Amino acid sequence: MQDSFAHVGGLLATRLRDLTTDLAALDSAGWWAVVVDYEGKVTCAGFDDVRPAPLPAAGAWHGPAPEEWRSSLDQAAYERGVQRIRDYIEQGEVYQANLCRVLSAPLDPAADPLALAARLQEGNPAPYAAVVSVPGLSVVSASPELYLSRAGSTIESRPIKGTGVTAADLLDKDYAENVMIVDLVRNDLGRVAEVGSVSVPALCAVEEHPGLVHLVSTVRATLAEGAGWAELFAATFPPGSVTGAPKSSALRIINELETEPRGPYCGAVGWVDADRRTAALAVGIRTFWITEGEIRFGTGAGITWGSDPRGEWRETELKASRLIQLASSGGNR
Repeated sequence: MQDSFAHVGGLLATRLRDLTTDLAALDSAGWWAVVVDYEGKVTCAGFDDVRPAPLPAAGAWHGPAPEEWRSSLDQAAYERGVQRIRDYIEQGEVYQANLCRVLSAPLDPAADPLALAARLQEGNPAPYAAVVSVPGLSVVSASPELYLSRAGSTIESRPIKGTGVTAADLLDKDYAENVMIVDLVRNDLGRVAEVGSVSVPALCAVEEHPGLVHLVSTVRATLAEGAGWAELFAATFPPGSVTGAPKSSALRIINELETEPRGPYCGAVGWVDADRRTAALAVGIRTFWITEGEIRFGTGAGITWGSDPRGEWRETELKASRLIQLASSGGNR
C-alpha cells in the first residue's frame, strides 16, 4: 500500500486531498489525520475517503537487527542527566522534568509501515493505535495516552504519569508526579476553557497495558467560544506529561540535556473530524517514525527529587523493550 493513507480510531482514510502545516485547517471541513512533532512541525493530511475498516493486510515486516539500534543517550549520559535534573530541583528551578532518548536504526526504504502496524496490533495493542503515511513521513504508534479529545465543545486530556510492571511497583513519587502534571494540564486547558469548567473526573487511576501498568488521570473542560485548534495547541502543546512542571523551566532543561530532536515522539498523533467537531489526538509515545531509510523510537521517564538515576534508566528500558523487540527482525510476534 504505497499511496498516502491513515488508519486511526478504527477508520481507514485514503485518497489524500490536502496536506498542510496550518492547524486552522482542522476547524474548516473534512476529516484529517494529524501528526505534530514535539518541536512543533505540523502535518495535517485531509482525506476524501474515510470509512470504518480493519487494518489493511500487509506483507511481512523486515525491521533492523536488534543490535543495530543506537540510543541518543547511553546509560551513563542518561543517568548524568537525571542527576542534573535533581540538581535543578534542589535549586528550585523545576519540580519535575521528562528526560527522553531516541533509539534509531537503519531501515530498508521499501519496508511497509502497515506491516509494522500489524505486528504492533498483534503484540502490543493500544487504545490510540495509529498509522499515518504521507509523502516524506510514516508514523506507527501504539500510544496508550490521550493528549486531547473533543466532542463538540467538550475537551478532555488523560495524562499518564507513573509506570511499573505491576501496581505494586508504583511508588509515592509516581503518585506525586501524576498530581503535579494534572495541575499543569488543568492550568493549560484553563487558558482556553470557559471559566469554571475545568474538572478532574478521575485522579491516579491504575490502568493495565501490555507488560506494564500506568497511573492515569482525566482532566475535562468546556472550550471557550471562539477558540479553535490553533488556540488549543498554543495553550497545551507540548503535552504536560512529557515535559514537566513548571513547563517553561522543564522545556529549557530538556533542550539542554537531550541531544536529538524528539520528532513525533512526545508530540501528537491522531485524527480530527472538522465537520462533526470530534477528535482524538494521542500523545506520541510508544511511537515509531520512518524517514529516509531510518526508523526511530523514543523512550523517557519523568524525573523528580525522589528519582533514582539507575531506576529511571530501567524505566526507559521497560517502556522500550517490548516494542523494540516487535520492530526488530526476528522479534517475537
